[in-house]
Amino acid sequence: MSFTSDAILVALELSNSNWLVGVRMPGARKSQMHRIDAGDTTALMGLLNGLKSRHERASQIVAPIFCCFEAGRDGFWIQRYLVDRGIPTHVVEPTSILVNRRAKRAKTDRLDAEGLLRVLAAYLAGDTEICSMVRVPTPEEEDRKRMHREREHLVQEKTRIENRIAALLATQGVRSRPSLRSWERDMAALRTGDGREIPDHLATELGRLRRRLVLTRELIRELDEQREAFLAAAPADDKTTAKVVALSTLYGIGDNFSAVLGREIFYRDFGNRKQLASYVGLTPMPHQSGSMDKDRRIARAGNGRARKTLVQAAWLWLRYQPASGLSAWFRERVGDLKGRTRRIAIVAMARKLLIALWRFAENGEIPQGAVLRAA
Repeated sequence: MSFTSDAILVALELSNSNWLVGVRMPGARKSQMHRIDAGDTTALMGLLNGLKSRHERASQIVAPIFCCFEAGRDGFWIQRYLVDRGIPTHVVEPTSILVNRRAKRAKTDRLDAEGLLRVLAAYLAGDTEICSMVRVPTPEEEDRKRMHREREHLVQEKTRIENRIAALLATQGVRSRPSLRSWERDMAALRTGDGREIPDHLATELGRLRRRLVLTRELIRELDEQREAFLAAAPADDKTTAKVVALSTLYGIGDNFSAVLGREIFYRDFGNRKQLASYVGLTPMPHQSGSMDKDRRIARAGNGRARKTLVQAAWLWLRYQPASGLSAWFRERVGDLKGRTRRIAIVAMARKLLIALWRFAENGEIPQGAVLRAA
């Protein structure tokens, strides 16, 4: 590691059981490694303050501390904790770090910490292309994502339970699911494909699945009511909430999609449409070598939840906004083609839809030919 400066560089390699703290002191040739218990912030601050004090006594120079760690399961609370105590802390996007491309390479916490120290040194020296740093959301921005993310998991659970009920009934030759409202009556009338009553243990299991399904549906309705109440009570100067409300006025962009797009994408500021599409991972990857110059498939980097929502919204846009310019663009290029061509084109349309919705949310520019809901 050749980079030298008057700063103390710290890299945290986090795990569930302990943290490895890599430290690079000013002018030192080797890095120091210290292990502390995971989550022990008192030990971490004691270590950092001790290192800083010893350096100041030895050199009579006040050295600032810069810290970094990879984004992961620990979230952003460590960054907020250190920043509140005057230690600038960067959160590194793990997949943006260049690694050795040999088929097999060593993997240890120490090597990872050394790599993070090199990345941090280069970044502080001005090489902003060495990696991507995560923009840390405020606690309020992070908390406001909870409702639509919880709803997404509940919808997945609801679908999983419904599929499980259908699969269990299919093993007995039953093709229709009993109504949740008249479950007992419908179950008593059900007969297997060979004319028998539903077996007792299977009926009991289906009853438990039915109760779980009813609870999940109630929780989804509760979340929808909570979202509506939050939007109604939001202050007038809440720009992100205003964007969510504006997006919901477009046919084809429902309340849930507008919440996902507003809270996951449009709460941030973007300089241009390339930055916007790159954040969602809808930009094609260039492949240029010698005389070859073409675009490959999309990067699929960035916010996967927002990307999936945009593709779903693009399909719905074709259905609910058939007279819009975007729908006409899609029909001109796809026509009656099916299959892979249609799936590729919908991704391109999702990118165009993203840019159109961004302009609508930011400036009120209605997408060409789009229809708004009646007030």
